[in-house]
Amino acid sequence: MTDNTILIKNAFILNPNFEYKKQSLLIKDDIISEISDEIDEGNAGKIINAEGKILLPGFINTHTHLSMTLFRGLADDLSLDSWLNDHIWPMEANLNGDYCYIGALLGAVELIKSGTTTFSDMYFYMEDVARAVDDAGIRAVLSYGMIDFGDAEKRENEIKENLSLFKNCDGMADGRIKVFFGPHSPYTASEELLIKVRQLADEYNMGIHIHVSETQKEIDDISAEKGLRPFEYLDKIGFLGPDVVAAHSVWLSDKEIEIIKKNNVKVSHNPCSNMKLASGIAPVSKLIDNDICVSIGTDGASSNNNLDLIEELKTASLLQKVHTLDPKVLTSDEAIAMGTIKGAEALGLDDIIGSIEVGKKADIILIDTNSANMTPDSTNLSSNIIYSANGSNVDTTICDGKILMENKKLVVLDEQEIYDKARQAIKELKEAI
Repeated sequence: MTDNTILIKNAFILNPNFEYKKQSLLIKDDIISEISDEIDEGNAGKIINAEGKILLPGFINTHTHLSMTLFRGLADDLSLDSWLNDHIWPMEANLNGDYCYIGALLGAVELIKSGTTTFSDMYFYMEDVARAVDDAGIRAVLSYGMIDFGDAEKRENEIKENLSLFKNCDGMADGRIKVFFGPHSPYTASEELLIKVRQLADEYNMGIHIHVSETQKEIDDISAEKGLRPFEYLDKIGFLGPDVVAAHSVWLSDKEIEIIKKNNVKVSHNPCSNMKLASGIAPVSKLIDNDICVSIGTDGASSNNNLDLIEELKTASLLQKVHTLDPKVLTSDEAIAMGTIKGAEALGLDDIIGSIEVGKKADIILIDTNSANMTPDSTNLSSNIIYSANGSNVDTTICDGKILMENKKLVVLDEQEIYDKARQAIKELKEAI
């Protein structure tokens, strides 16, 4: 018997081809070491009986602002412009590392409990977010939100901040943390900053995380200033490439879709946030038809208002169906892929996570089908997850071979302490305005 092994028995395993049967899976250290009909129990230090449970990869959230869980419900039913300028940015002026740490811990609890094992984050005080990731045991791609508004001194400071994050945190938490550059958007980051980010990304072999084409106002403003739509502008300055994750990508022309495909840019679709802020509907089915990698993100909890990726995937699927008036677009299989292997591909992690395969990292969740909303079982595991389940059906969450939640109970982090500290933090932030 080996202490650092976990045997998961008799699970319905959702494999990369969406074919499934009841099998067992053995985790050795942080790796999936065996998948078969029967595995000797003597090889396992811990045994999990997964009878009646679906086993699939941990979900991957490719765009969020984790510490903004503190701002959940702060400013609802507003346009993006008003939401940012009148409410969010004034509140952010009083943030500090301690607030961002507790906000990130609160977000991590929600991620773990709803089955997300990897997230890509862009925000401030990111070394404190890295500390929360280390404590929580999850996997993350972190980027510092770089905003210069054309100010040369601020530009240099933003670059230094993101490079400092890279030097201090890339590879941290037993390799679970990866660092990207995070220029906020084409309307908050100057052309000089965007060009410099491209140069440094090539030099350091870092990815880039950016908001692009989220609202019609952004299109109008950039078109007026540059004479080009956002993706045309980014293409012209040589910014785009296969290492770029473009969050939102709502307002796209056919020419821009060609540009995205030509540069192998990855898209992070955020349907709930886009709907809540009335930003628009991204042409996801058209992107997928063009073989563009589309992943899923929740955006921050201040504009969603939760981090439940199963709910997000259902919304994505249904939104495309009603938008195109075609019930066959964005199937449940495609939605599952968006939340797993496509997310891994977007973040450059598809060689280690995103599917249940021997040799990949043991980032695994179990979904319990023994509940009212999952009964009777669907004939298709992916449809049972996408159309019937929600985050509360997640029973067990494992990341990097370590159990973070079992039988719906966290085995990392003190939930109540985090809730109490988060409530105190937002109270202090509101009083500071």
